[in-house]
Amino acid sequence: MPVLKGLEGLRLALRTFTRGHHSVGIVGAPFWKGQPRAGVELGPDLIRNAGLVEKLKGQGCTVKDYGNVTFEEVTNDEPINGVRRPRAVGRANEKLSNAVGRVKRDGHTCVMLGGDHSLAIGSIHGHASCRGELSVLWVDAHADINTPLTSPTGNVHGQPMSYLIHELHSKIPAIADFSWITPCVWAKDLVYIGLRDVDPGEHFILKNLNIKMFSMTDVDRLGIAKVMEQTCDYLFSKGKKPIHLSYDIDALDPSVSPATGTPVRGGLTYREGIYITEVISQTGEDIYISEIIKQVRTSTSVRLSNR
Repeated sequence: MPVLKGLEGLRLALRTFTRGHHSVGIVGAPFWKGQPRAGVELGPDLIRNAGLVEKLKGQGCTVKDYGNVTFEEVTNDEPINGVRRPRAVGRANEKLSNAVGRVKRDGHTCVMLGGDHSLAIGSIHGHASCRGELSVLWVDAHADINTPLTSPTGNVHGQPMSYLIHELHSKIPAIADFSWITPCVWAKDLVYIGLRDVDPGEHFILKNLNIKMFSMTDVDRLGIAKVMEQTCDYLFSKGKKPIHLSYDIDALDPSVSPATGTPVRGGLTYREGIYITEVISQTGEDIYISEIIKQVRTSTSVRLSNR
């Protein structure tokens, strides 16, 4: 069976954990309903079965695996204000927020194994509920900041940041099972790296809120070292806050990471992807890793690198 090269991105998380963050709590979120393709829910168990816990322990970490969050099956989940599967997505993220909060209250660096990127709502919310204001580094081919009113598809995996940003709170219509969400990130505390497929509504939001972003054009022009230097300078000039790293595997080029349902050519190289986590791990800040695996095929095996 073919090797799932996309899960080599797990090394990015391993690199971060082993530099001063030795207590790791793992939460699995086998959920796919923020987008149309099933399969991604297999990610958490495939990653574990490939030896994640053993590799973390082998690099000096103490590890507590909290298992997978159990998500209820929701029937009669019709769109509301254009949002698809709102009840399933809202309830799943509320449960995930509580699970992440427990990991952080227990004093661990948290790694969440997904799962589609709608889960960022619960993972960031859970982190903020314990640590207060956060800086968010969002590494992704997509901005995922559409509101329900700007989204061309209604899929929540393209909307999570809009529910979390204070400045967009007034733009979010009432949606069943989303009422528990409270904004917890300011636009000035968000940085994007790797953007190359941004919707028109997202372009407007990013520009209007003056959100810091580095497209792949910027990465090519500046080099990844300069991008990370500017990222750290920007975030820390606002005052040091815990860092939430949300790493979507489609940030990497599809030649490196083909196991995604949303591939976009021209992405980060493998080395660039590693370098981002190396720099963040050296900041000394409290770090939360949200490792997102966008699409896993049932005929695929997983191999983790020993590096």
